[in-house]
Amino acid sequence: MWQAKLQRHRIEIVCAIAAIGYLVVFIGLPYANVFAFSFWEKDLYTLRPALSPENYARAFTNDLYRQVILNSAEVATIVTLVSSVLGYLLAYYLAVYAERWRNLLFFLLIVPLWTSFLLRAYIWKIILGRNGILNSALTQAGVLDQPASFLLYNKFSISIALIYIFLPFVALPVYAALEKIPRGYVEASADLGSPPWATFWHVVFPLTVPGLAAGAMVVFCLSFGDFITPSLLGGTGDIMIANVIIAQFGAAYDWPFGSALAILVLLIVMLLVGLSVWIGRTVSRGRA
Repeated sequence: MWQAKLQRHRIEIVCAIAAIGYLVVFIGLPYANVFAFSFWEKDLYTLRPALSPENYARAFTNDLYRQVILNSAEVATIVTLVSSVLGYLLAYYLAVYAERWRNLLFFLLIVPLWTSFLLRAYIWKIILGRNGILNSALTQAGVLDQPASFLLYNKFSISIALIYIFLPFVALPVYAALEKIPRGYVEASADLGSPPWATFWHVVFPLTVPGLAAGAMVVFCLSFGDFITPSLLGGTGDIMIANVIIAQFGAAYDWPFGSALAILVLLIVMLLVGLSVWIGRTVSRGRA
């Protein structure tokens, strides 16, 4: 008996060391390095170690960078809200009404996740372009006299592509939460005389809020920090924070300022993760 316990403890120690080592090497050290760089100073084409908050002050005081952060937050908010609504409806249909088509529809939902992110974003450039599928269909149907140019290179094209790409990240956790709801809860609510909408609002929806909050948090964080989609589908006035960070580490050769912007994005993401956890715990305590 004691040999089995000792063997189990050894396995636990090995797994803990592997997990902690992974976090330290691939997450902790890189972020610590970026954090240290964010206090350095740039002197022409050289970087000088320092302990200056100037890079963070520049991010908050410069109107351009504040606008970029706000623009990123606006696009991420739009994508999150629309994805949350559509993802919840899709998950609810799969869990409640799909029946024999459930497996097929679930497969079609996750298939796009197996393809390249770049390919999925570029597809929308083909669809929304002046000579794309949508413009061609509208022109041939007589809806438009000539191809429309407002469908591409703006926040609309960025948002619709990100919604398509990140929709499964909301639908999947909501679907998992719906599948865990005991059917007896719904049946008991109906037996007590509650109409379907009341059963959904007071029984089903509260039980799926943690899944919805987790999915929405993931979508917001991924949308806020996306680089590929704005580069392909955005216009000159739709620059997002990831594009600025890449430019600082590339053409501008301003690694300290790019590091400061990266740390600010990390802090925003951590704040949203904490908010999502708080919402989930609040709802759980309310159910208890």
